[in-house]
Amino acid sequence: MKTRPIKYPLIESAAETLRAASGCLLADVTADAARAGDLSMADIQISADTLRMQAEIARQSGYPQQASNLIRAAELTAVPNAEVLRMYNTLRPGRATHAELVALADSLETDYHAPECAHLVREAAGVYQIRGLLQK
Repeated sequence: MKTRPIKYPLIESAAETLRAASGCLLADVTADAARAGDLSMADIQISADTLRMQAEIARQSGYPQQASNLIRAAELTAVPNAEVLRMYNTLRPGRATHAELVALADSLETDYHAPECAHLVREAAGVYQIRGLLQK
């Protein structure tokens, strides 16, 4: 049996295999299920695997920056929302020292297995240092 290539939009090419963050099949996330109260928040959150599929489509379509963004988003699905907000605030100019940004990158890499996000934070730490955007 010939398989269809995965292409965008994923809901049309891979709805039978896509899963929400909860593990629920995307095909089961319907308006009827929502009206019946059968869905949880995790049922309507995107999964890391879906983001990685989107990243691969972006890469194959010649959009490497978008692919990188989607890979980082996939990594961040493992980070609790409160921690993402804390990280966001830490990354705002003038909010952290160079050492604090490096520690944030280390945490992303070791605690959350998010090497691409860690790389971006390390890069930001260097740029902040050059541009005088670190906490004084």
